[in-house]
Amino acid sequence: MLNIVGLPMTEVEAALERAGVEGKSVRMRARQLWNWIYVHGAQDFGAMTNLAKDFRALMAENFSLARPRIVTEQISSDGTRKWLLSGGPGVEFETVFIPEEDRGTLCVSSQVGCTLNCRFCHTGTQKLVRNLTPHEIVGQVMVARDALGDWPSTKENRRVTNVVMMGMGEPLYNFDNVKAALTIVANGDGLALSKRRITLSTAGVVPMIERAGQEIGSSLAISLHATNDALRDQLVPLNRKYPIAELLQACRNYPGLSNARRITFEYVMLKGINDSLAEARALVKLLAGIPAKINLIPFNPWPGAPYECSDWEQIEKFAEVVNRAGYASPVRTPRGRDIMAACGQLKSASVKERASARRILSETSDVISP
Repeated sequence: MLNIVGLPMTEVEAALERAGVEGKSVRMRARQLWNWIYVHGAQDFGAMTNLAKDFRALMAENFSLARPRIVTEQISSDGTRKWLLSGGPGVEFETVFIPEEDRGTLCVSSQVGCTLNCRFCHTGTQKLVRNLTPHEIVGQVMVARDALGDWPSTKENRRVTNVVMMGMGEPLYNFDNVKAALTIVANGDGLALSKRRITLSTAGVVPMIERAGQEIGSSLAISLHATNDALRDQLVPLNRKYPIAELLQACRNYPGLSNARRITFEYVMLKGINDSLAEARALVKLLAGIPAKINLIPFNPWPGAPYECSDWEQIEKFAEVVNRAGYASPVRTPRGRDIMAACGQLKSASVKERASARRILSETSDVISP
C-alpha cells in the first residue's frame, strides 16, 4: 500500500489517477488530501469529513497515511523531548524537540547513522544504515506535532516554530530526499514553516552548498569546530576532502547571503583542544567578511568520548573575544543531556539498549542450548 505522506503534489495526482480517480477531479482531490494531511494532520482517511464516503473508501483501500512508528519517547527534566522512531526493521532514527521561551526547535535526522566520523560526535561512531526518505523526514515533523497538539499547521502560537536539519546524518549526502521533504515543510499549503525558520547544517560538503542555497533556500549552518586544517582534519575528517579555504569560499558564494541572512558557524568547545583565546582570535580573522553568527556549543559528553567540555569560564572568555569583534556568539545551553538528546549524543541510548538486548539473548541462548 502506497504511503502518500512525503510525496510531491504531482506524484499524489499520478497515484490518484492510477487508483481510478477521474481526470477532471484529480487535481482538486489531491489538494484536498494535501490540506487534510499537512494542515490538519489527519492520520486516517475517515477523518476527512468533507470528502465523499466512496472516495474515502477508495483512498483507504489504496493508500496509507502512517507516520514513522514511535519506538520510545523520553522527556528530559528541562522539557526537551526525544523520540526514537522506526522506518522498518533495523531502521531507527531520532528526533528531538527543544522548547524555549521564544521558540520551539525540532532537530530532524536525515540519515540512519553517519559516514563522517567526526571525533567529538557520538552519532558519527555509528555506521550508516541508509538515507531517510522524504516520508521519514516529513514524518518526524508530523510525529512531533501529533505529540505536542500542534495542529492545524496554520494555528497561532505553534510549539514547533523552527526546524533544524542537525540530527543524525549529513543532509547534503541525502540531498534529493531532504530537498523533497523541506519543500513540503516550507510550503504554505503544507506544514507552513518559513524557509527562514528552517536551517540545514552541513559538515562541509562543498560541491552541494551552492545548490542547497538555490534549490532548498533554507538558512545554512556550518559545523566548523576548528580554525586550521591540521586540527579540523582530526575533528572533522571530511575536511581532508574539502579544506577550510574551499568551505569558506562556498559560504561566501551562498545564494542570498546578507547581513539579514547570516550563516551560522557551529563551534563545539573542547577543553584544551580548540578553546584558547588564540583560537578565538583566529576564528574571528577566519570569518572576516562573511555575514555570520558563531554558535558556541559546550561539548556534550558520551561514554568513551575522547574529549572533555571546556570550562565554563573559558567558554565565556572565548565568547567575549568573538563578541568584541562584532559577531553574535550565543553559547548554546546544553539541553536534554539526561536523556542523551543533546547535540552529538543522538542514537547512543538506543544503541546501548540493543547491544544489551543482544547480550541477554546470547546468554539465554547459551543456557538453553543442548
